[in-house]
Amino acid sequence: MERDIVYFDLETRRTANDVGGWGNKHQMGISVAVTYSTKLGEYRIYEEEETNDLINQLVRADLVVGFNHISFDYEVVMGHTIFDFRDQVRSLDLLVELEKKLGHRLKLEAVAAASLGTGKTADGLEAIRWWQQGKMAEIAEYCAFDVKVTKCVHEYGAKNGFVKYHDRNGREQSVAVEWSVD
Repeated sequence: MERDIVYFDLETRRTANDVGGWGNKHQMGISVAVTYSTKLGEYRIYEEEETNDLINQLVRADLVVGFNHISFDYEVVMGHTIFDFRDQVRSLDLLVELEKKLGHRLKLEAVAAASLGTGKTADGLEAIRWWQQGKMAEIAEYCAFDVKVTKCVHEYGAKNGFVKYHDRNGREQSVAVEWSVD
């Protein structure tokens, strides 16, 4: 039976400053969440009112892959449920794995640009501005692109056993990863 790997990212309605700091991620709200399911072969876009459907998809996945999703995206979603994803969902957080190897955090942009030759199309603060302007299609497109980039970085690492990244001085480096999809 085919495993269902679900790639996941979300954008928020509010910044950390808006909610009194990073300790209140659960109050940031969801403007748009996007998943890509390998079993379904499709992207799904969720607005905050559809959070229960998002939660159901994440819970049913064999593996949820994201970039900083355990300490950020899950925390935001947990503002809408009593469910604790950290204990109940099998997850691979690419940022967490890279930070363990390197001893510091990387941006998805640094990994994607070096490994794939393409980067992100915007940033989270721009997505919040779009939310304030009611530009839902722009947020959905940006978030779906981040999910695609995360998926491609994961597949690159699984296939090659390493990913490349640009270090703080802009030099290309590589780091070994064990991201098999089995």
